[in-house]
Amino acid sequence: MSKKNEIVDEKYIVSIEKLEKTYKTDSETLTILKNVDFKAERGKKIVIVGQSGSGKSTFLNILGGLDSATCGKIRAGRFDVTSLNEKGLSAYRAKFLGLIFQFHYLLKDFTALENVFLPAFMSGTSKKSAMEKARQLLIDVGLENRMNHLPSQLSGGERQRVAVARSLINDPELILADEPTGNLDPANAEMIGNLLFSMVDKYKKTLILVTHDMNLAEKGDFCYSIKDGKLVKGE
Repeated sequence: MSKKNEIVDEKYIVSIEKLEKTYKTDSETLTILKNVDFKAERGKKIVIVGQSGSGKSTFLNILGGLDSATCGKIRAGRFDVTSLNEKGLSAYRAKFLGLIFQFHYLLKDFTALENVFLPAFMSGTSKKSAMEKARQLLIDVGLENRMNHLPSQLSGGERQRVAVARSLINDPELILADEPTGNLDPANAEMIGNLLFSMVDKYKKTLILVTHDMNLAEKGDFCYSIKDGKLVKGE
């Protein structure tokens, strides 16, 4: 990695300049994100709200290296995200990010413990250490008695708790959560929201969360909204 990529801003974990995302078809050009500037302070919990289709998930996917920007610059920690090739993006996602989605994406033939263990083991952590970390994280999310259950044997709330534990297994610096409570009933949504914020605090992570749940949004340190392709603070 070049020296340029080793530069780390101690205050801001994410710095985005003039980000745009445009989709083109034969009949039209649709710009989802327009000239977005954004900075995220280390250790903060940042929430992004907006109407369905406003570009919230697109923004998070670009930051997570799952989609590409039309133009603009993204720096996250030591990574110059917009200049990374596929190998670099894989390393970025594996080592720097923890990802949580609306759907849990657990492997159906593996137990809760194995689902949490695998990302660490595949990233080079020893089997013993990865297993110990996975067990502790599942204890932290209240699943000490459900570790050996398959996803099909867990409730929706329990599956999402496994997803929260999995997002932390590689000790990432930044957690990205896209509508993590979107598929849950109100009681489980509140439980998962509280759990996610408490785990982020416990492990001293930065969180950027996209949601339409205003109760969840109120838990953040900062709240942004996306309106007409622009990221607006405090609305």
